[in-house]
Amino acid sequence: MVTEDAVLDALRGIKDPEQQRDIVSLGLIRDLSIADSEVTFTLAFTTQSPASKATMHSMASRAVGRVPGVSKVQVRMGGAPTARPAQPAPHAHAQGPQKPAELIPEVKATIAVSSGKGGVGKSTVTVNLAVALRQSGAAVGIIDSDVYGPDIPLMLGSRGKPGMFENRIIPVEAHGMKMMSIGLLVNDREPLVWRGPMIHSFIQQMLKDVMWGALDYLVFDMPPGTGDAQLSLSQVIPLSGVVMVTTPQEVALLDVRKAIGMFQRLNVPILGVVENMSYFVAPDTGKRYAIFGEGGGQRLADEYGVPLLAQVPLDPETRVAGDEGTPITLRQPDASQARTFRELAAAVRRRLDELSTLKPLPKIG
Repeated sequence: MVTEDAVLDALRGIKDPEQQRDIVSLGLIRDLSIADSEVTFTLAFTTQSPASKATMHSMASRAVGRVPGVSKVQVRMGGAPTARPAQPAPHAHAQGPQKPAELIPEVKATIAVSSGKGGVGKSTVTVNLAVALRQSGAAVGIIDSDVYGPDIPLMLGSRGKPGMFENRIIPVEAHGMKMMSIGLLVNDREPLVWRGPMIHSFIQQMLKDVMWGALDYLVFDMPPGTGDAQLSLSQVIPLSGVVMVTTPQEVALLDVRKAIGMFQRLNVPILGVVENMSYFVAPDTGKRYAIFGEGGGQRLADEYGVPLLAQVPLDPETRVAGDEGTPITLRQPDASQARTFRELAAAVRRRLDELSTLKPLPKIG
């Protein structure tokens, strides 16, 4: 059983780099709570520099995560404790939770990239779509919402830690875009075993506690599936629309249909379908092979009355570019894959314009 003493002992090993005193004796630990194996607390920063705050936040999370029995650590950032009066609670409940639009008021459009199953290249589509939008002159941000497999930092070649200013997180810059991911805050090999409410809280923090500023597009890399994670995320993210990623074969289409059904129930506009790994062109002969079948993306788009936004070919260079942290749209801008992603970005922009007569931020949940 995890005890408060064990958690505080772990935190006493962390010193404020400026004052050279441990963060417990300095009184920086507030609102410590332990529920089974999950630990939550607030770091009540005062006059520390942004670099010191970011360092202590990362160290505190890792130190508590190493306490025997702890499965999850949630470290909030703030000043004084954020006590909530009990009297307004019924009124607040009647009004519902905080509207997502109020969390990111300077963001013009929010785009989710989702799929019904893993392994279809959703993150590859996300980063290259975001880069292509950036290349069009737009201000772009990315939230890596796939907390189970946070691949975006690797694919964007970003290993830096987010900074802090006035107790808010400064997102990491990557190829001219703002980016946040749980992958920036945990070790590469650290497993993330999270329940729905924990993911819900994390995404809310990624919206309200991050200094996104003015953006034309904020792109979300969503986790695969239609379980608690997807539902929780959809309840807090204000979505202008969702791009559904699939591969041509029927087993992928089966799962993507379920995901589309979920978004339709949540009244999230379907921007269209991206068929990834559509075909492979042999470099020596130029012959085209439909490795995963063909026509699946078009059938899916026709079935739901939405556009087929792009058919992305299977190419080893796209994989290499992602592994090395420079998306193919940047690494080889003249390649056919890069052109396809730029066409995808243009199609998404047109689709958002077409849907602009709808309310821009649908009520979710």
